[in-house]
Amino acid sequence: MRDPDSEDFNFLPAFKAHLKVEKNMQSLRLISYLSLLLLLLSCNTYAESADNTIDGNAGSRLLAESFGVFNEPWAMTFLPDGDLLVTEKSGILLLVHLDDRSKVTVKGVPRVAYGGQGGLGDIILHPQYQDNHWIYLSYAERDASGKKGAIVVRAQFRPASAKPKLENLEVIWRQKPKVSGNGHYSHRLAFSPDGDLFITSGERQKQKPAQSWTQNLGKVIRVYADGTVPPDNPFQDKGEFAKTFWSLGHRNLLGIAFDRKGQLWTHEMGPRHGDEFNLTVGGDNYGWPIVSWGDQYSGIPIPDHDTRPEFNAPELYWVPTVAPSGLIIYDGSMFPKWQGNAFIGGLRSRSLIRIRIEGDQAEEVERFAMGKRIREVEQGPSGAIWVLEDKRGGRLLRLSPHE
Repeated sequence: MRDPDSEDFNFLPAFKAHLKVEKNMQSLRLISYLSLLLLLLSCNTYAESADNTIDGNAGSRLLAESFGVFNEPWAMTFLPDGDLLVTEKSGILLLVHLDDRSKVTVKGVPRVAYGGQGGLGDIILHPQYQDNHWIYLSYAERDASGKKGAIVVRAQFRPASAKPKLENLEVIWRQKPKVSGNGHYSHRLAFSPDGDLFITSGERQKQKPAQSWTQNLGKVIRVYADGTVPPDNPFQDKGEFAKTFWSLGHRNLLGIAFDRKGQLWTHEMGPRHGDEFNLTVGGDNYGWPIVSWGDQYSGIPIPDHDTRPEFNAPELYWVPTVAPSGLIIYDGSMFPKWQGNAFIGGLRSRSLIRIRIEGDQAEEVERFAMGKRIREVEQGPSGAIWVLEDKRGGRLLRLSPHE
């Protein structure tokens, strides 16, 4: 009969050796796991910061560099010192320091009606920003009954402290009436060369208001920088409300810019296809919802533009849709051959579209496949083209020539 003590004595070394092996295996597994995790993190970091080449279908090549990731970014504008202000649709305004790619939340932003296409929208600077520090914001607001509409405000931006903020907020303009639903606010902003403020006002998916003289839905609006109404606006005999209108018969305008000749260009989403790029002339009617190069989502056809020549037809239109958003007329030195060209972001088409403008004519000449929905386009101080991808995780990309 074996001595239990001797058996225990003989068993312990083997048991201890087994524990040592198990411990070593666990350590190896832990090291392997950590190594894999670090590898994945480094790959993600590389993927976010790595340069990518983007080819255009006309032979141009762009170098894309990421400057950070955002949560539903919608618009951006550069400050004179080279920093960037970026709006996020949920109601966040961020000051982005491009030198170290850090972000600081700006205080004093009004509460927005967030949901659907609504939320914090466009942002631009006053032409004399360096003297007066006025910035202009658009966003969706809700009234006590739950109906919504776009609003444009201005505020003085104080960036100098560690806690940048907005002060002295003033209301410039509102969509009237407020209506139900969460779509087609538009609310893009641009200053004309002579300092007037132009606002795109979508028809809020209601269609008929675009032709109404008593509602400012479906219009391009022109006001002075303080919100007062210029006496030379084109519709002086259609009632007091219409005196703010520059043009009418629009659907959902998500891009607005002036070219070097002072001509105003806008683009708008069509219904089922038929997106438009328009030379937007004061006093003209652009026909929505009476005419369109697209059809209703239900499949019901809409008369084409050429059936009603009294309405201003687009200089360029898209079938199938590109779902345009964001617009610049390029005038920088980084791409000298593209001066005077328009650049439009594509949501549905996941592209950046280059358009040649000659006088009152426009032609798409190149499309860059971006692989993501492009929400916003802006020109940087050095002449680079900057874009914001749409939705959560949307990147801020700097586009420069590929050498």
